[in-house]
Amino acid sequence: MTAGSVALANDAAGAPNWGLGDPHLTVVPRTDAESARINAVTAPTTDFTSPQRFEERPGGAATVRVFPDANAFSQPSGNMSFEDELTFKLGNGLFRKLWVSSPSSTLASDGLGPLYNARSCQRCHIKDGRGHPPENADDNSVSMFLRISIPAPQGAGIHEIEDYIATLPDPNYGSQLQDFAVQGHASEYRLDITYTENIVTLADGTEVSLRHPTYKATNLGYGPLHPQAMLSPRVAPQMIGLGLLEAVPAADILANADPEDLDGDGISGRPNVVWSQEFDRPMLGRFGLKAGNPTIMEQSASAFAGDIGISNPLFPAGAGECTAAQTLCQTAAHGDGDARATEIDAEGMELVSFYSRNLAVPARRHVDDPQVLRGKEVFYETGCTSCHTPSFVTHRLKDQPEQSFQLIWPFTDMLLHDMGPDLADNRPEARATGTEWRTPPLWGIGLTKQVSGHTYFLHDGRARSILEAVLWHGGEAQAQRDAVVNLPTADRDALITYLESL
Repeated sequence: MTAGSVALANDAAGAPNWGLGDPHLTVVPRTDAESARINAVTAPTTDFTSPQRFEERPGGAATVRVFPDANAFSQPSGNMSFEDELTFKLGNGLFRKLWVSSPSSTLASDGLGPLYNARSCQRCHIKDGRGHPPENADDNSVSMFLRISIPAPQGAGIHEIEDYIATLPDPNYGSQLQDFAVQGHASEYRLDITYTENIVTLADGTEVSLRHPTYKATNLGYGPLHPQAMLSPRVAPQMIGLGLLEAVPAADILANADPEDLDGDGISGRPNVVWSQEFDRPMLGRFGLKAGNPTIMEQSASAFAGDIGISNPLFPAGAGECTAAQTLCQTAAHGDGDARATEIDAEGMELVSFYSRNLAVPARRHVDDPQVLRGKEVFYETGCTSCHTPSFVTHRLKDQPEQSFQLIWPFTDMLLHDMGPDLADNRPEARATGTEWRTPPLWGIGLTKQVSGHTYFLHDGRARSILEAVLWHGGEAQAQRDAVVNLPTADRDALITYLESL
């Protein structure tokens, strides 16, 4: 198999022939012997008496030791050369860089906004970890925002992608609501969240309170929202292991898809397929809460444009996410009128992408602890691995030694799953419906408190603990959620202990 050569005919999993491959990677073909070894090493275990071989190194050779502070998610790949660490640090500098408005004497740093959600990547991905919803009325939502779109007319869409659900930007507010603006401009909105509590009683009598959020865009700066506006709250996800996920063969991900649930297990994982701005073709979606971007470069470029208002080679509009209706924003000074073609150039984007690709996954903790091993057994017995696929082996890559041919343990299938009405945002994205979300990776979940200072999970941070996150599962995961509700106390505690070891 060579880069971009994977052609998938309709098969038992129902995967249409999109010709999906991995054009962003320079791949060395696997031999038949390697494929056999990979199938053996990634086969589900049935032995829970001791850890699996290499399980303590979830990022393969790129795994790093656990740093004892908030920098645990900010380390370079453990197998990176000394020379490439300089490139990583340069990318980190751009990731942390605070952008300023135009015009400015700091020509390499101007172009912010005019409308934006944050002044740097790091302001949302705090310490490269998870963002959080506002804690109170005085807390800004810098690591959380609302996506927005409206239904497209009948027949619109990308006809090369089967089941694509076409949407359009809101005519006044675009595809993302920005809650900050540079001087002289009005911000688009203020995010208001209210919660109601609902008690869930577990089989052993334990009561767990789930908070149901209601979102409202208030203080609208540019007129009303469209009557059919669909809003989706998003908290910035953690950044570790992205390059390893990008290096998983598309064919291996699609092999787990079962959109018609032909095996009858109640799990119907589907790939999101998106149009790549970078390669001008359909590609497998991997990144984002609904797998709406195909590559790290494209995910990074769209965030620069939408979150910070910084133009780049893939999204070159100097006005960022401003709409045609926002005339003052469109005519404002921008930072792309000097030697730069865009406010961040191709070299800068390569550096940021290299940094994002190489944020290392920390090592597992306590893998041989009896409580952890029992929790692992419960994780498998309750069917959690149906979506949270434990392991993959990445492509053998010619020019990315850090990600090349690594056995990794991300605990995600990178597919879309219907999570039921309680978690629905009712806003489609490419092929993802309003009830579908990409399975989030679980690696590093036990370090969230250490890195981010909180334990808020799910796409909008509504869950305040791992247990709450499990109890929000519905739809395809309803049976697994109910199994956890009915666990004996000791087994439930063991399950949480196992997840905290990841």
